[in-house]
Amino acid sequence: LEAELEAELEARKKQYEFYRDQLLTFTERERVRWATLGEVSQRVSSGATPAKSNRGFYQGGKIPWLRTQEVVFNEIYSTNEFITEQAVAQTGAHWIPENCLIVAISGASAGRCAVNKIPLTTNQHCCNIELDETAVNFKFAFYWTAAHYEELKALGRGARSDLNSKIIKNFPIPVPPLEEQQRIVNILDKFDALVNDLTSGLPAEIEARRKQYEFYRDQLLTFKELSA
Repeated sequence: LEAELEAELEARKKQYEFYRDQLLTFTERERVRWATLGEVSQRVSSGATPAKSNRGFYQGGKIPWLRTQEVVFNEIYSTNEFITEQAVAQTGAHWIPENCLIVAISGASAGRCAVNKIPLTTNQHCCNIELDETAVNFKFAFYWTAAHYEELKALGRGARSDLNSKIIKNFPIPVPPLEEQQRIVNILDKFDALVNDLTSGLPAEIEARRKQYEFYRDQLLTFKELSA
């Protein structure tokens, strides 16, 4: 049963990618306005990594601090590390509001993107784009950037193929009417939940069946010792 669900999940992932590419393909007939990520943003910034040698920057910290390894085409509700108010006051780490498009700049993570669902701070390898909500839906921008990950990554420079804020700000994005953006987001959200959500959809079903299997396996393989 688990194998069948895994096969179903793989089929749904391919279906999701097909419809995503269809929904995010705009022809000349549709007369969609094109812009760059920089042109549809209010602010583009990066963060900083407070010195690890300064305990005052980390000890007892409660401010979420995002690293690029946590940027994996996802919505971010929490971070693995935290910094202090002192770190924000004395370093380049600064707060960004929720619903920013975050694009990883360097190394193996370059080109990956995420959306922060909470205000947070980031390291210097994150390009944080505060979008102009009158021009573009943040989730639409996320889906577009994620779908064109390979194209963005290919623009990297140097031995590690690093990106920079200028490259990211110049990356093109279609700007259909906000109503059309929302329609596309609604469809892709449903597909995304089906193939990725651990609390619903196929991943949740697979996890439930795995636990069910383990329960019955343990029951079947538990034996009482015979009395003498």
